[in-house]
Amino acid sequence: MYSEDDLLPVSALQHLAFCERQCALIHVEGQWEQNRLTVEGKHLHERAHEPDVEMRGDVRLCRGLNLHCLRLGLVGKADLVEFHHLPTDAEIEPRTGPPGVALEGLPGRWQPYPVEYKRGRPKPDRCDEVQLCAQALCLEEMLHAPVPIGALWYGQPRRRQEVALDVPLRDETERLAARLREMLTAGETPPAQYAKKCRSCSLLDVCMPQRADGRHSARRYLVTALREALAEQGGEPDETTA
Repeated sequence: MYSEDDLLPVSALQHLAFCERQCALIHVEGQWEQNRLTVEGKHLHERAHEPDVEMRGDVRLCRGLNLHCLRLGLVGKADLVEFHHLPTDAEIEPRTGPPGVALEGLPGRWQPYPVEYKRGRPKPDRCDEVQLCAQALCLEEMLHAPVPIGALWYGQPRRRQEVALDVPLRDETERLAARLREMLTAGETPPAQYAKKCRSCSLLDVCMPQRADGRHSARRYLVTALREALAEQGGEPDETTA
């Protein structure tokens, strides 16, 4: 169990699952650059994180709920946690007792259901699902109730994608939580590995993955840069220069 002073942000797991180097640039080196995608995402989360509670039929909506998991050493804030009213005849698990949780001032039991908002489209990897799963693990520790399902809401195509928080996803989330702590404790930034997803990263110009991915030597980079500079001036490098 970690103390409250040692907790790491849940959002960093999404960065880590997307790219270890991006995560280290942000959380080890303190680098950050805005682009259109990050600005749109920031505005979306600012609206979602405004604390608010409301009832819609048999669903209680809690926005901006603070989360923590001392077991994994994580802290964060949920965009939205819905509490769905369970039928009175809901099946009781012998090992865990009644399903859901009791909410103050409301009758019956209520099932927690986290929803994470994302501005773009569903991604080919599971980085968003890892972030959602980490929120569910926080809720389970805080509420002492299982959270088997959650949802990701994407701005394109403006609908939810339900996510089963199964054992493989939980194992991956816990593995990444351990890796995050290991990387931040070591204070090391992994080498770059250029991939198609790099083009949408706001840290592209800071990271320079195409020139720092280990496949390009320093000498080759300097020669190429010199040739480009001389070409702009109308010259060519001689034998000794090259």
